[in-house]
Amino acid sequence: MSDVVNGQRGVAVKTRRVFYIPGYDPFPPRRYRELYRRESALQAKISGYEIALAPKSARGGDFGWHIRATIGGQRTETDMDVLVWSDIVRDSMGAGIAATYAQMARTAWIYIASGTLWRLMWLRKGPVIAALYPVVMLLGQLALALALMWLTMAAVRQLSFGLAQGWAHALGLVAGAGLGIGLLHWFRARDGRFLAYYLMHDYAFSARHRGANPPALEARMAEFGDKIAQALASDVDEVLVIGHSSGAHLAVSILADLIRAGRVPAGGAALGFLSLGQVIPMVSFLPEATRLRRDLHDLSRSDQLAWIDISAPGDGCSFALCDPVAVSGVAPDHGKRWPLVVSAAFTKTLRPETWAALRWRFFRLHFQYLCAFDAPGDYDYFQITAGPKTLAARYAGRAPSRSRVDVAASRYTGRAA
Repeated sequence: MSDVVNGQRGVAVKTRRVFYIPGYDPFPPRRYRELYRRESALQAKISGYEIALAPKSARGGDFGWHIRATIGGQRTETDMDVLVWSDIVRDSMGAGIAATYAQMARTAWIYIASGTLWRLMWLRKGPVIAALYPVVMLLGQLALALALMWLTMAAVRQLSFGLAQGWAHALGLVAGAGLGIGLLHWFRARDGRFLAYYLMHDYAFSARHRGANPPALEARMAEFGDKIAQALASDVDEVLVIGHSSGAHLAVSILADLIRAGRVPAGGAALGFLSLGQVIPMVSFLPEATRLRRDLHDLSRSDQLAWIDISAPGDGCSFALCDPVAVSGVAPDHGKRWPLVVSAAFTKTLRPETWAALRWRFFRLHFQYLCAFDAPGDYDYFQITAGPKTLAARYAGRAPSRSRVDVAASRYTGRAA
């Protein structure tokens, strides 16, 4: 059966290119390969299909893998590439302790003074709480360090009977400062557990230019666009772009650039865009995010792709079921087509015991979209990335989730020319 969508070719998908854009993540891309290997095998066992990974084919990019799948009796070959910007992330995380506290003050000021923080709270409390978490944690760590410093100074003064008062005070100050600074370094060295510095750097990265992309990131996005354009000019049946978390807003701008530049061939591969656990409002609500707001507006009315936005209320780190175009106040007056906002419905697609085990593991739940589900509905990451249907065909006729949020909430709605 033909599944021609938006004038692009596509019968059953036999060959596909997938481009995955991670969020703000300093880890190497092999992490995503191993996650895909483990979770795809689990999902195949649950759902009764075959899927296997192999080294990437000649058409693959800098880092990726090849997928062979047989689903519903149909064989599909997929090349999956991770578009890497982890080096940019690592560079942005190089700030020391004092510089991180300065970032915290600057980032908080930008979100509060611009009124953005209050607007975001209208949408979802979860991601705003997640944004406030590193502030609370860092202030708590600083308070503990200062308390330790004060107690040490008091103890040294109390015990130094043989020293003059001035010398006792100086000794206490040195000892207290040393222990206080040592405690801050102890917290920093264990941030893999606390995630305060990591999350602070994440929010500071978006806020540094008040919503505009830094030049290094814009250059990398242009490189990503060239790779996707090359795939669109090839003979594959579908090109699928996936943006997870903050990678979603990068994907929006990359795809909008390609479409405006006429680099999506008519009658070529079906183009799909899957945004997962997006946090677009954290950027699009900022004053200088004019480029992103223009890209959201343009992509929402394009007939050259299918854009499906997947999130879940159980994911407290995303703006779950918030239409990123509408809430950013840039929905066109007429002709809005995208995104189709669909819930991954964790409480329905995960067994009660699985949900109970994951419910308070917020960071893990934010990655659930890339993992196996106990009872997947129409969202199955592995069928979407390796199965015989295009993204558009899989969601054809699907109504948006009834609980989606599509009310304009951003104070800033200006778009780049």
